[in-house]
Amino acid sequence: MVKVSIIVPVFNTERYLKKCLKSLVNQTLEEIEIIVVNDGSTDGSQLIIDEFQERFPEKIKSFAKENGGLGDARNFGLDRANGEFIGFVDSDDYVSENMFLEMHDLAKKHSAELVICNLQKVNEEGEVTQKLTQIPNLPEKILLEENLSVFSDLSYFACNKIFKKELFEGKRFKKGVQFEDIQLIPQLLLQCTTLAQTQNYHYQYFERSESITRTHTEKGLDILEAVEEVSAAYRRSKYSTRSRELKNFQILEGVYTFLAYLAFIKDESVYRKMSFAEKKFIKENGISISEILRYRRFGKNYLLYLPIRKKIYYLLYFLGQQKLLRMIL
Repeated sequence: MVKVSIIVPVFNTERYLKKCLKSLVNQTLEEIEIIVVNDGSTDGSQLIIDEFQERFPEKIKSFAKENGGLGDARNFGLDRANGEFIGFVDSDDYVSENMFLEMHDLAKKHSAELVICNLQKVNEEGEVTQKLTQIPNLPEKILLEENLSVFSDLSYFACNKIFKKELFEGKRFKKGVQFEDIQLIPQLLLQCTTLAQTQNYHYQYFERSESITRTHTEKGLDILEAVEEVSAAYRRSKYSTRSRELKNFQILEGVYTFLAYLAFIKDESVYRKMSFAEKKFIKENGISISEILRYRRFGKNYLLYLPIRKKIYYLLYFLGQQKLLRMIL
């Protein structure tokens, strides 16, 4: 029986792919399948995939398809997954050797449909540049009904979680968008009864230098669309009467996450278009500036714990000082 299917979309990551796949074939959980989806790579990625498949035929399942983007490649893998649980690993990242053993054990121990671990950003030398702690204020076993704050506190990465396969019935990543994780993962969470977590930093998120300076475009509007889709799903869920958690989710993702992206928009016309969309989003969802400033994450005021530069950025935006803000940026 396959306990965990690990889906690895690959697109032109030959420089990092060996390290990623090595971390997966060396997992201490033996009952895994590693579904590697070459999403139209034009570099030497397929040669590396072939090498690992030849060396580890019992673990590696290799597929190649035309380029369709990250969400499409993940969906391709989901359609071919046989595991009791599903995990996702990006092909330029890597994981600790005990990641899937501990997370699967936690799932079985607590009858959890979703298990979460911490992750950390690493550089080219493997040095940790930032620790991303996920749910520091809650125990190992989390009953969602009693701890719905998780819905608005959690970072919605797909890659540091395992999901009961049944959660994906009738649900897939949206194709052709950015921020597909924000669109889908919260909807999967709403179907859960029990979560589990480990405070171990199993997932190593490699932040490439080119990704830090990547071009930001109006595709950032996909964030707001994702939040609206999740909001609609929330209102159809059994938690529909608990409006505070939904509003907090809208503030975290639709305000703070969106504005963090907006800060890197250089084109003035695109900036104005996206800023207008943000103001419209805030108004239509009845979010007040006071609620934004008082928003709490993990029981603490979110704004107070940000670096000073981010504090200034957000405050100037909320105070309507757009011209001054653009001058500073």
